[in-house]
Amino acid sequence: MEREDLFQEIVLQLWRSFPTFRNESKITTWMYRIALNTAISGLRKKRVPTTELEAVSYQIKDEKEDYLEDKLVQLYKAINYLSDIEKSIVLLYLEDKPYDEIAEIIGISANYVAVKMNRIKEKLRTLLKTER
Repeated sequence: MEREDLFQEIVLQLWRSFPTFRNESKITTWMYRIALNTAISGLRKKRVPTTELEAVSYQIKDEKEDYLEDKLVQLYKAINYLSDIEKSIVLLYLEDKPYDEIAEIIGISANYVAVKMNRIKEKLRTLLKTER
């Protein structure tokens, strides 16, 4: 169907443009040029308008945000299974506190905070895998 529509559009454009034909080239060259320009114009019109692209972009963004929100909910559910001290360390870590500050707040050494964080991360990975 598309092909037939394009053919009809080319014939229409040839008909409309014939009075402007100046005989400076072969008629077949002129016809080819009209057909090519008509086909290119048809492709340009067929492209998705920017507003539709933006709508699709927003939809993808919304889906991504929903996905991330879902993951965040799962993470906080997994955090609830941790001990109180582990929860404290993780929540301070999620607030971008450095290990030194976490150590000072909790009352343990910075090295022990690093060790605990590695163990907590592994525990959370396991909890998140089993939650699926």
